[in-house]
Amino acid sequence: MYLKNVKVMDCTVRDGGLMNKWQFSDDFVRGVYNACVEAGIDYMEIGYLSSEKAFDRNVMGPWKFCHQKDLERIVGKNETNLKLSAMADIGRIELSDIPPASESVLDMIRVACYVHQVDKAVELAHHCMDKGYETCINLMAVSKVNEIDLDEALKDIAKSRVPVFYAVDSFGSMFVDSVEHLVRKYINALPGKEIGIHAHNNMQLAMSNTITALKEGCTMLDATLMGLGRGAGNCPIEILIAFLKNPKYRLLPLLQAIQDHIHPMQKSIDWGYHIPYLITGALNEHPRSGLEWMDSDQRNDFVTFMRKMHDNEVLE
Repeated sequence: MYLKNVKVMDCTVRDGGLMNKWQFSDDFVRGVYNACVEAGIDYMEIGYLSSEKAFDRNVMGPWKFCHQKDLERIVGKNETNLKLSAMADIGRIELSDIPPASESVLDMIRVACYVHQVDKAVELAHHCMDKGYETCINLMAVSKVNEIDLDEALKDIAKSRVPVFYAVDSFGSMFVDSVEHLVRKYINALPGKEIGIHAHNNMQLAMSNTITALKEGCTMLDATLMGLGRGAGNCPIEILIAFLKNPKYRLLPLLQAIQDHIHPMQKSIDWGYHIPYLITGALNEHPRSGLEWMDSDQRNDFVTFMRKMHDNEVLE
């Protein structure tokens, strides 16, 4: 499965932080960074760029904000081949919060939006490009978007200068045929743009869907160490690297980071395969209800959760 133009992005800290409010130790973040450098990973998404007007620094850890001083404490000047990325959510960042790329160790800013926010996402992405960053747009919750609205959004993306656009399975609800349809639609609607894939694992299909997207023409592939991410987590980067058979990547540093940092974290963060996350994925629902159920005294009462979710679905 060797493909020369493929690029892999590690999202362990950014997506994994959704499970612990980005309260990772410096040793953890540095361990992930060093592993990505040694493994030849192309990009590491080290967190979010967020406004302190939107989030409390006393509640959220430093990787919800990615201030330059915090970044430099971990990566120095990042004089490596690894490019650093941060995600910016529409409505949770102000233009003034984004420094010029010349004053930051970040190389890329990924703009995350919903379909009704695409115009704002393009504006923010263009602002970041004008400040010297690589950019892309991640359209979230696309499994809930009707074809007409998606087609209109893609027209706006096609007219933009943004070079990369992501197929995102936000709820981990997609099967292979859905991924095929989505990636083909994106490629046909966005000639000349690079397409990426960000898959969640609620139905245990994140790796399969990533391979499908790759075969359909995606060249930017997101993954995380041991699948660490929101709820059921993401495509595991160690499986992806083992599959790609690309000599620029090394598996051993990733396994070292898993052994030293990720595997021990399973004692404190309950990501991965759990029935409530399966249920939200099967119903194409946001995992927040599954996360809340997992934090309750009823976490192992799967039948009640299924009935509750089904009743809510009928009511909606």
